[in-house]
Order: sequence, then C-alpha cells, then structure tokens
Amino acid sequence: MFSSVRPYENQQYSALKRECQRKRVLFEDPVFPANEDSLIYKSSRVQGVQWKRPKEICDDPHLFVDGISSHDLHQGQVGNCWFVAACSSLASREALWQKVIPNWKEQEWNPEKPEEYAGIFHFHFCRFGEWVDVVIDDRLPTIHNQLIYCHSNAKNELWCALVEKAYAKLAGCYEALDGGNTADALVDFTGGVSEPIELSEGNYLADEKKRSDFFDRLLKVHNRGGLISGSIKATSAADMEARLDCGLVKGHAYAVTDVRKVRLGHGLLAFFKSEKLDMIRMRNPWGEREWNGAWSDSSEEWQKVSKSEREKLGVTVDDDGEFWMTFEDFCKHYTDLIMCRLINTSYLSVHKTWEEAVLRGAWTRHEDPLRSRCGGCVNNRNTFLQNPQYVFDVKKPEDEVLICLEQKPKKTSRKEGKGENLAIGFDIYKVELNRRYRMHTLQTKVASSIYINSRSVFLRSDQKEGRYVIIPTTFEPGLTGEFLVRVFTDVPSECKELTMDEPPRTCWSGICGYPQLVTQVHVVSAAGLKDQDTQGGADPYVVISCEGSKVRSPVYKNTLSPAFDVKGLFYRKKSGEPIYVQVWNHNVVSDEFMGQVVLTGDSGDVHTQHSLQLQDKGKKTSSQFPGTVNVRLLTSSTLTKI
Repeated sequence: MFSSVRPYENQQYSALKRECQRKRVLFEDPVFPANEDSLIYKSSRVQGVQWKRPKEICDDPHLFVDGISSHDLHQGQVGNCWFVAACSSLASREALWQKVIPNWKEQEWNPEKPEEYAGIFHFHFCRFGEWVDVVIDDRLPTIHNQLIYCHSNAKNELWCALVEKAYAKLAGCYEALDGGNTADALVDFTGGVSEPIELSEGNYLADEKKRSDFFDRLLKVHNRGGLISGSIKATSAADMEARLDCGLVKGHAYAVTDVRKVRLGHGLLAFFKSEKLDMIRMRNPWGEREWNGAWSDSSEEWQKVSKSEREKLGVTVDDDGEFWMTFEDFCKHYTDLIMCRLINTSYLSVHKTWEEAVLRGAWTRHEDPLRSRCGGCVNNRNTFLQNPQYVFDVKKPEDEVLICLEQKPKKTSRKEGKGENLAIGFDIYKVELNRRYRMHTLQTKVASSIYINSRSVFLRSDQKEGRYVIIPTTFEPGLTGEFLVRVFTDVPSECKELTMDEPPRTCWSGICGYPQLVTQVHVVSAAGLKDQDTQGGADPYVVISCEGSKVRSPVYKNTLSPAFDVKGLFYRKKSGEPIYVQVWNHNVVSDEFMGQVVLTGDSGDVHTQHSLQLQDKGKKTSSQFPGTVNVRLLTSSTLTKI
C-alpha cells in the first residue's frame, strides 16, 4: 500500500519547475496564493504580514543547516504544537523525512547554479490511503522580516517553514492548523497507524509489571522506526498551556525523541552489574521550558551514569526544550501517549510481517431508507445494521488483529469554514463461518472502538479463529462521508465488503428453486465424547451440513468436552430436509467419525438450547456413542429477518 504518489490538485512538480526555468521566472502557486485566504478562514485580518521569498529574508538560504534535527523546530504564532511535535519526531528518522522531503539534494539551493532555482518545492504526505505530492512556491509569511509561523534556530534554515506551508495548503490555510491532532500528522508523515493510549486508564504508574511491559512495547515501536508523542490533558481553557511546578506544560504536545534502557554505574562494574533504568527523552516544540525533576539536564542523578554513556545519550545542560526523564515519572505526569506504528508488510523483513487489507467505503443516504448506509452507532437499533459491513477471517487459533478506521479529511475554506471531523467508531461481531451476506440481526459483539471526532480510530484486539464482521459508523445517524478501513492480521484475512442482503436471483432460480427459509445453527459445546482408538483426549471438530452446503469448525486439540461455539447459516429451499451436525476426530492419517445429531422438522419458531445425544450413522440407537452435543437452532420463514 501507499507505493505510488499522486500529484495534489494535479500540479506536476517537474513540469512546473521546467516551465519556470525555461521562462526564467520564480514560481507563483495559483492554488495557494500569497494572500489572506491562505492565512486565515475566520479570524480578523493579520496586520503587517508580508510574503517574502527566502533570499529576501536571509542572505544564504538552505533547506538544512548542519543537517536535520529535532532541535531545528520552533512553534510560531499559530497553535500547532501538535504539528511541530510530529515534525520533531520526523526529524529523528532519516528514512521517514526523506520520504516527506523527496530528492532534498535536488531541492536544495545551489549557489554554483543559481539559474536552476525556480522558487518551487514539493513534499509528500499520506492522506486518506494514498501518498500525495504537494507543490508550493517559496513565498513565506513574515512580520518585520521574521517568519511568523514555524521556524528554525538558524534564520537561513527553511525546511520546517516550507513543510509547514505545504501542510497548511492541504488543510486549506495556516489557521486550520490551530488546535490539531498529533496522531493525524504522524500518520500523514508515515502512512502508519496511530494508537492513542490514556496512561491513567492503564494504571501504569501503580503496576510496575504492567509499566515494564508497556515500556518494552514502546521501545519496540521506537526501534522499528515508529513515531511517538506525549501530552498532559488540560481540563479547562484556563489550563491550556499552563506550566506545572515540574516544568511541564499542560495541553501541549511533546515529541518523544528517544526511548532507552540506560545503564547505571561506571567502568567495568557498570558492565557486569548491568543495572538499567527505563528512560524516555522528550522535546517541547517551543524549544524551551523543560522538565526540572529527577534526571533533568543538570540534576545530580546523571552522576550515576558514566561519562561515555552520557555522551552516547547526548545529555546537555542547554535550555533547548529537550530533556530525559524516567518512564515512571513519565507515567506519573503525562496523561496521553500516541504511538504511530509503521506496519511492516514486507516479506523480506526480519521483524514481524503483517498482512494488510485496505477497503474504501462511504456513509451514504438514499431515497429508500432501507438502502441508506448511514445508520449511526448501535444506540440506533432500527438503523444500525444499515451501515456498511465488512467481513474478515481469523485463520489462526488466536491472532492479534489491528483495525484502523479513517475518515476523509475535510478542507478548510473561507466559504465553508472549518472542516470538522465526524464522531466515528466501529464494532466487531463474531458471525457464522459461512456468512456471505449482510447481517440483519445483531450477533455476539467481541470488540468495540471508542467513538471520537478524530480523523482516525484504532483498535488492537486478540480474536479466536473464525469469521467476523466490522461495522464502521458515525455516532449520529444520517451523517455522510467517505472512510477507509485497514485490517492487519498475521495471515491474509480475505477482508471484503458485504454488499448483498440475500442470495441473488438468477435465471436458474425458477428451475432449481429459490431459498425461502434461512436457518442458523449454533453448536455450543459437546460433552462425554469417546475416542475409541486413543487414550485420553481427542482432536474433535464439527461439520454442519444442510442441502449440500457444509460448515467445518476449527480443530479443538486434546479434549473430549470441547466448547465449540460454531455457527453456520443456511439458505434453504426444502424445509423438510434434515440438518446434520457431525463430530469428527482429526487424525493425521484419516479422520474418524465420532457421531452425529440429525435435526428434522421446522416449525418456524426459535428453538432454545438442546442437549442431543450423538448417533452413529445408520444406527437407530446411540448406546455406543454416549456423548451429547448442545445445539441452538434459530429458524425464520423469511430471508430478511436474519
């Protein structure tokens, strides 16, 4: 996924640059012009703003001065600390920033060939499932010859200001970057998925084992190229950007620039003792105001660490906004953390490889209410199942499943105002192993995301082997919009949308008959099974068959009393035909039949759970097969009730 790059607004960077070079003019972007509309969408006019090209701001402009670093960035007059924090994280990852800033050497100013400079730059961002190439000109907003938004320590270093301008172009204007979400920027920079974590809910401060496991998880994400951000929740408007006694700022996004197990002690003693401390390095986008507690820049605790270890960690006493703290103190003071995972789908990697399924969909309205696909969350019982539905399979006995739902971002403009996000989320239901058509009644819910007006919602859950349906929704019914569903599993999940409500009618339906009855068989469990060929447990599985269709369950290892929890769904043409529930023992050489239940008759009622005795095929008694199987049978006379 995300391999090709699409030109944003159909602006081709190479063609535009060649045209400017041919005409010997500097590029002026007609899509994002140097005027007030590119600055604000609702505020009053910003007084004294002048749009200047880099050579009007400084004598020797460059993209980078002494390389790229998280220390380069300082937040300007717009409240986009979330974006600057994400840029700080990006700057520490060469492979990632070179993706965002493509061909940077070719874009850099070349004093030996000034005629090649055309006042045009381009940057790559991942938006709504695809990489886009955003072209900008080099005119930047200034007041008194000073950049008013994101800027670097060095006046002639301009990469962060240019990246910010391209990102503002995507959003609609600079003001649209005021008060955003770090998770969105991290996804835009990487094409990964962001997992928000509320530290207080995880109880990481009180539970040392849980905190240690969480740190190891964080360390793994960091070591595999992921980006991380932290913040302290502000509970009121007065709390926003309030400085605490410990030096940290509320309602403010901090970049995590390093995660380490720091070795304590000096010399050989430190090596053999190998005592390590879980530590994390943070950076304030303001470039100042640091943590002043234990392990802050000039604290005595650093005497416990050797000089070589301090140099390796880059410990300084400068008030540059970057500081170290223990992970325990981090969990004590910070309330929220965002991990942006780079999901590895390469089969050549030595790390875990995920299988990814990507599907695009939309919440839509229709003249026929039953054909609308914007039913709202499960609170809206009458319309919830009208939402889009996506089925996927877990093919291992148990698998970790990552699911990300992302809504299409709305662009801000003077005419339309702020492009507000919808409150979105999704539920996951375990369904019949052979389900191919849309759900019409609720089944067992196995997981649920939060509902939030964020651009994306993420959920990580462990699920047992079987078939599942994802129902992505807006919180309120009747709202429309486009969305993207990404599903990551260990083995291919065959994820696809369920579009049909019932089996299609074809030219053969009149000859062969069309299903008039739908029946759901739920095999709950079995007890007292007897395996005649081996001692101890067996490896049973269930086969449910009806009118030539079959459903086979996973194999349950080494048990004579399996908790099957297996469902099958059958569209039936002949209500008098029996349904067979067979129990088999899995064998390497040849599977062995253990007995069956035959369900006959159909009153159209809902049957409660039955404990039915197994029978051998062809025998009227079951004396040789004392086991029982618990079956729930749900039948209906019409197709649209299940």
